[in-house]
Amino acid sequence: MPGTTFTLDDLMALLTAKAGLPGTAHTTDPDARFEDIGLDSLAFLSMQTELQDRYGVEMPDDSPGRYTLGEIVDTVNGAVQRPAGMA
Repeated sequence: MPGTTFTLDDLMALLTAKAGLPGTAHTTDPDARFEDIGLDSLAFLSMQTELQDRYGVEMPDDSPGRYTLGEIVDTVNGAVQRPAGMA
């Protein structure tokens, strides 16, 4: 998927579809964390699984408080824009 950019809006849509995040809880704040939008570790696990399945991205920590939403977006973008064969 070179040239594809994963955005915070994409993350909000993924969390709505896979973790039940209500549209009213969506945020545009890249510094927000899972607890700020009312999600827990089970939602984080669902997101991890979906990011792995869709983008081949592994979030190395199981703690939802470890990452800001912006860091999650940056991690996905770093992985999807990496040339094939680069790990």
